[in-house]
Formats: sequence, C-alpha cells, structure tokens
Amino acid sequence: MRYVSFTKAGIASWGLLTTGGGIDLGRRLANRFPDLRAYIAAGFPNCDAYGTLPCDFTLDEVDLSPVIPNPSKIVMAALNYFEEDDDREKAPAYPVLFLRLPSSQIGHRAPMISPRVSDRLDFEGELAVIIGKSGRHIKREEAQSHVAGYAIYNDGSVRDWQRHSHQFTPGKNFVGTGAFGPWMVTSDALTLPPDGLSLVARVNGIEKQRTNTSRMIFDIPYQISYISQFTTLEPGDVIVTGTCTGFGSTRKPQEFLRAGDVVEIEIEGIGTLSNTVRDEK
Repeated sequence: MRYVSFTKAGIASWGLLTTGGGIDLGRRLANRFPDLRAYIAAGFPNCDAYGTLPCDFTLDEVDLSPVIPNPSKIVMAALNYFEEDDDREKAPAYPVLFLRLPSSQIGHRAPMISPRVSDRLDFEGELAVIIGKSGRHIKREEAQSHVAGYAIYNDGSVRDWQRHSHQFTPGKNFVGTGAFGPWMVTSDALTLPPDGLSLVARVNGIEKQRTNTSRMIFDIPYQISYISQFTTLEPGDVIVTGTCTGFGSTRKPQEFLRAGDVVEIEIEGIGTLSNTVRDEK
C-alpha cells in the first residue's frame, strides 16, 4: 500500500493511494489518527477495509507534504555506498550519522529552496526508511520487523555551510532543502530483494547518480540496530540511508543547483521524487 501526507485547501491531512485516486483518511479518522505517524504507531488498523472506500481526491488536487511531516527524529547517514573500484575489506568501522530537522523538509513537487547566503546547494538521492514499531537495542536480525515502509529522500545540502566546521548540522538543515516523498510504500508491499533496488538521480533530465541499494556499506538492518543502541526508535522516525558519488560537489568541475533546475530521484519499486529549485525570496 501507498500512504501520503498532504494539504488540500490549506487543510493538512493524510491518506491512502489506490489505483482510482486517494482516500482521505485524515478527514475520516481525525478523532483517532490525526496524522500518518499516529496511524503507523497503531499498526495500520483496518487498512484493507479502508482501501475499499470511495476516493476523495487525485494527486493533482492536493499539495503533497513530506511523507512524515512530524517525525520525532530524522537520522541521516553520510555517503554509505561502495563504488565500483572500492575495496570492500577496507570499509569504515562505523557509519557517519547526523540529524536533520523536520522543519527543513518539503514534499514531492514543492520548491527546493536555494538559500540567499550560498550558491552551493547540492542534491543527494537516498532511500528513506520509516520506522513502524518502537524499540531500543534492536537486534540486527529483528530490525526488519520495525520497518513500516520506504520512501525517497533528496538530502539537499548547502556545501559551504556544511563545511564551516567538522559538524554537518548547518549545511544539512536549511529550510526547504530536505525533499521527502512522494509517498510511503509499506514494507509488506516492497520487500527489498537480495540484489537491491536501483537508485537514479537526475538534474534537468540528465543522469547524475546511479547505484543499487545492495551496495550500501552499512545495510538497513545494521543501521536500525546501531541507531537503536543510543536512542529509542519510535513510529514515524525516519532513517535516511546515505548516497553514492555523483552529486554536484563530487563532479569535476563541481555542479551546484540553480533556480529552475529540476531534481528527480527515482528508486525502483517506489517511484520518482521531483522538485524544482527556487531562489529564497
């Protein structure tokens, strides 16, 4: 199943996507589940029955929000992909992690904001994991049972601000830079195959990144287990699993985003996340 968060006529809601359109479950279930995060926490009750309800909207009639607009935490992994010529026996011992603020997020088709204080806005195509069941000290072999579903993330990064110090925080949290969408595909509908899912990033239709999730240095079960050692993972939390080379600052010469550029991140089995860059007003 696919779930979205959205606004329609200025009213925030969430719903289920079917082949015929969207079902506004936020309106129908407001007293029980005010947002998608609450519904996930409850374990997707009556999901099959809700899928038979009549549709309330089409995607063209709503503005899509970040899949989870209000996660308690967003944990991001840096890089995290083996490249073709890498020696896998020389992998780092631990992942590099940082946090992103929910207020920096945008949804599918929302403008990606190039800040006035920098001309080095970059893109990173990544697979996002949405937590469905809380846990601490989660065993790696049990980690998959804590996954609610998957989505796509564009970890928009302001590179000069990212490198002001050894902390990534400023460059990773500018308003309107973390694109998250277009929807969540539930884990029962998308089983990650052993040979992985293809991931492609394009700018203005030109391919910039291509990899496969099987090339992750630290796979999803490891990331869930590792993160849960220092914090409790809760329903609606988001783990963004890292990217491969090919983003703007790794290219020669470097390529940064400009107003009017269209960034598309496509992941097999999920869809395509698309955002157009706009200068900060």
